[in-house]
Amino acid sequence: ENLIRYGNHALTYRIVDRIFSQVPRKFTSKVEGKMGYEDFVYFILAEEDKSSEPSLEYWFKCIDLDGNGVLTRNEMQFFYEEQLHRMECMAQEPVLFEDILCQMIDMIKPQDESYIMLRDLKGSKLSGSVFNILFNLNKFMAFETRDPFLIRQVTVLVYVGIKQERENPTLTEWDRFAHREYIRLSMEDDVE
Repeated sequence: ENLIRYGNHALTYRIVDRIFSQVPRKFTSKVEGKMGYEDFVYFILAEEDKSSEPSLEYWFKCIDLDGNGVLTRNEMQFFYEEQLHRMECMAQEPVLFEDILCQMIDMIKPQDESYIMLRDLKGSKLSGSVFNILFNLNKFMAFETRDPFLIRQVTVLVYVGIKQERENPTLTEWDRFAHREYIRLSMEDDVE
């Protein structure tokens, strides 16, 4: 129940169910149905830096419903259906699965276009976007509404620290997340 609220309700129920089924990783908590601190930290690392190898493995296991090491069209559609429903509820223009599937195939460029394997994801810099499309509505909407020209520009927003992030392309998604959280917490402390 608490995890579904993570990131302003960004995650789908289906992906949270998979996490709590302990498919990607067994929980260290001794309390049934509860994440321990270590489990939550592992989840945050996987969620906020989907470019890392452990993160790719974590989310791949979640989406691979039958555990055969292959993401099929049906498995991806199963997770995307909830995203589609959420978009419709928010009066957003829905993006049909067929269009999304073509986009994901173009991004990943798998060896065989009828399925995606973990090695295909590890070979693409856009793998994190595939997972966001399937189960993180906020990051998916940000991805869909991005302006390719603005992405290339260096926006000078020094008071939020974004200039430093955009000027340093070597930062990982985790580095960016940690930096944004630090700034947010610092601003909260200043207000108090």
